[in-house]
Amino acid sequence: MEISEKNQSFVYHFGEMGSKWGFNRTVGQIYALLVITDKPITANELASALSISRGNVSMGIKELQSWQLVHVSHIPGDRKEYYHAIGSVMEMANTVFEERRKREVDPTLSLLRNLLLESPTSDSEKYAQQRMQDIHDLLEMITNWAAELQKLSPEQLSTLMKLGTGVTKMLSVKKNLFSKNKD
Repeated sequence: MEISEKNQSFVYHFGEMGSKWGFNRTVGQIYALLVITDKPITANELASALSISRGNVSMGIKELQSWQLVHVSHIPGDRKEYYHAIGSVMEMANTVFEERRKREVDPTLSLLRNLLLESPTSDSEKYAQQRMQDIHDLLEMITNWAAELQKLSPEQLSTLMKLGTGVTKMLSVKKNLFSKNKD
């Protein structure tokens, strides 16, 4: 399978970004190629296009399946497995966010809840516990907000995101008016 120079640039960059988003470079490259390829492709095609071993492809596909980002399909009469990315870009982003929440935020919230159940035994522990409570509350607020956002359709979410700058401008105007009225 041949990849154009432009597509190769995207795939390599996505691989580098993948390490910042929660999976390794090779997995990021595999996923990027699946996202921009218009038809399902085999593991051998992935290995050839990315110049990586078939074993790396296999491990990468397993990782992407654990993230619920890749689907396997079969063609009647063909024994090969074909892979493709699942859903729209918004659905992919939603899936990655949800998986990261499960893997990173939920364990942190569980730890914080357990630590906050214990009574502080010193002033330093009391201070630390208050800071932990603040972190807990922020994570809870973000998690609840994200859950509400996930209920929106891609169109509604897009509209909300476009409103974002208008809302921040409105809040700035309100803040400025409130400050002037106080003076």
